[in-house]
Amino acid sequence: MALGLFNLTSFSQEDVAKVDSTATEAVSNEQADSSAVAQETTAAEEEIVAPEEKGFHQVIKEKFIEGGAGFMALVLICLILGVAISIERILYLNLATTNTKKLLENIEAALDKGDEEAAKEICRNTPGPVASIFYQGLTRLSDGPEMVEKTVASYGSVQMGLLEKGLTWVSLCIGLAPSLGFLGTVVGMIQAFDDIAVAGEMSPTVVAGGIKVALLTTVGGLIVAMILQVFYNYLLSKIDDLTTDMEDSSISLIDMVVKYNAKK
Repeated sequence: MALGLFNLTSFSQEDVAKVDSTATEAVSNEQADSSAVAQETTAAEEEIVAPEEKGFHQVIKEKFIEGGAGFMALVLICLILGVAISIERILYLNLATTNTKKLLENIEAALDKGDEEAAKEICRNTPGPVASIFYQGLTRLSDGPEMVEKTVASYGSVQMGLLEKGLTWVSLCIGLAPSLGFLGTVVGMIQAFDDIAVAGEMSPTVVAGGIKVALLTTVGGLIVAMILQVFYNYLLSKIDDLTTDMEDSSISLIDMVVKYNAKK
């Protein structure tokens, strides 16, 4: 009876030791699993954060390549050409701006003295289309106000053409950039359907490449068109201001010529 009790006690102790060992192993396994999950979470967080650390130019470069170098290069050429022409026109129009009030006062002072050559010299030494129009009008001063008015109107049309020079190219780039983007869209969709035909099935992985090219080229073309549209509208506004200034100052010049001829 005592021997049986001893064996029962020994057996219970062995079982307890096994249970403790099993529990310890389970805890270790749980800790290892927790560590692995933490490492995977950290790696996933690093993967999520990594794209945000890319520079803006790197992202643009990647999207440019993904959109297809052919179409994106054509869209980029439209942007460069349109911006270059716009900057040249902005500089030209800003230099063409003249203080017409001061110019008219100087011309009126010269005509009051009866010095026609001094009035012409003032116009020659003043930059801008307004001064050029005034000079052409003063060259016909001896022919009377009507001839001066016709000369001013004719030469005003010439100056308007010079002011609007290059705008057609900017307008062309505005229309061409999104058209190239839409062309890239059509080509990308054709590519997607070709991939579907080759694979024999429709799946996101098969059509993703073609659709991505389509979307990127469209976005690129629209962005270029919007940028150039801002430049184009600014140029039109500047030309309108100069045109209004030329018309108002020309009327003042004609009135001045009429008074000058009346005094003679």
